[in-house]
Amino acid sequence: MSSAPGPGARAGNGARRAKKLVLAVIDSLKPEMLDRAIAAGRAPVLAGLVDRGLYVPDCVAAFPSLTPVCAASIATGLEPHRHLIPSMNWYHRGEERYVEYGSSFHSAQQFGFLSQLYDTVYNLNMAHLARDERTVFEYLEDAGLRTAGTTYLIYRGRTRHSLAVDGMYPRLARAGGIRHATWGPTELFYADLFSSQRTPCRSMLGRPGMRDQYTGCVGAHMMENDLFDFLLFSLPDNDTYSHRRGPYAQMASIAGADRALERLVHTAGGLDAFLEDHAVIVMSDHSQSSVEQTTSVVDALGDWRVLAPSDRHEADVAVCPVGRFAAVYALDPEQRDRVAPKVGERLVEAEGVDLVARRQNGEGIVRSQAGEVRFAPGDEVEDRRGRRWSVAGDLAVLGLRTGDGKVSSRAYPDALGRLWSALECRRSGDVLVSAAKGFEYADWGGFHHLGGGSHGGLDRGDSLGVLILCGLEEEAGDRERQWALPDVTPRILRHFGVDA
Repeated sequence: MSSAPGPGARAGNGARRAKKLVLAVIDSLKPEMLDRAIAAGRAPVLAGLVDRGLYVPDCVAAFPSLTPVCAASIATGLEPHRHLIPSMNWYHRGEERYVEYGSSFHSAQQFGFLSQLYDTVYNLNMAHLARDERTVFEYLEDAGLRTAGTTYLIYRGRTRHSLAVDGMYPRLARAGGIRHATWGPTELFYADLFSSQRTPCRSMLGRPGMRDQYTGCVGAHMMENDLFDFLLFSLPDNDTYSHRRGPYAQMASIAGADRALERLVHTAGGLDAFLEDHAVIVMSDHSQSSVEQTTSVVDALGDWRVLAPSDRHEADVAVCPVGRFAAVYALDPEQRDRVAPKVGERLVEAEGVDLVARRQNGEGIVRSQAGEVRFAPGDEVEDRRGRRWSVAGDLAVLGLRTGDGKVSSRAYPDALGRLWSALECRRSGDVLVSAAKGFEYADWGGFHHLGGGSHGGLDRGDSLGVLILCGLEEEAGDRERQWALPDVTPRILRHFGVDA
């Protein structure tokens, strides 16, 4: 159960009376598959929101396009160099260990289940997410608004929540060492571990296939009992379904997400009645691409001493492969400037590699087998999000087109901004890798999604998702701008009249 708001909470802050707002995140929702589901009549609630609101079919994910990184950008309105979550699996230089947020069951076996649970349930929010930045929950609770959330990786708020008492799953969690309270939104429902209200809803510890049903059940309970001003309504099952069956099999999982949304709006008497009192944002965190081949970054670095998950012996590099992304960390800081270029040279020629990026002398350097491009903040060209850059080298490496002082890439959306933020993040690897089309990197447990779908890369297939805004004040030109995940929290705060 929850207790009073914690340290740092404050009321007021200029918040105004506004419609309640629901932010629904459908993990891995692919724009073209949403269009097909709507055309086939499989997603009537989503169709109604598209008809009544602003529909953006090309909202750009963070890089790497992995769930923890993207979830942090959604929930904070920040890019990775500010929220500090660099990947699903990364090397913690200060603690000299791998951090693992649940790449796969097989990977958790390698790193240890308890370590992986602590990193995901507690450390991600309480230790790793930037402490000097606020989440959307913290902003709104500080303004005296009631926040709520279903199971979502980023949940940090101002209200203290003890581990749930009732049920088999909290007992299992305690037996496994998960016993501590945490800080979350006013109402927190997290995989049966934290439940601020008694409900008949059960997620079976976040079991895939049950999570969207759990969210729908909890959402209906909160609607019926008027428990929120802002609700983060997490719908993750589409991601698991797409990993297993491929991104072009999403029709059934989109229909499942729509049914969860229907449970929410049904309590108000239907969509039109719901929208009289609620604004809605529906979005993807990223998309997915088909996996046709798998390969190993660890094997590609066979001449280097690679730190294994349970290894405490001397090594040259730590390697973090997740989906269609990988990062390599030079373990000796004094050798970083020598090791990173050599690792980059090796990986450019490796199977399944599209792009290799690193920083040197204040510039970002991106290489592929086609050549090299260098870039940094400057005054030469402006991207679609209004940032200015200096760029030199072979622009074709990133598919960059320039003209009239502008720069853009169709193949790699918001390429310069996303790469720069990833390279600037102090927890990122020294070398970052984006996979070639059709490839995925096996994780430390040897797991992959061959024949299914995956994500993590810089390319548009992994990166372009859905954004639907319904019931919010929309500005002229909104349809033309390049939307990205960090735009969402500022729009939520503006809706409630809360200053960032």
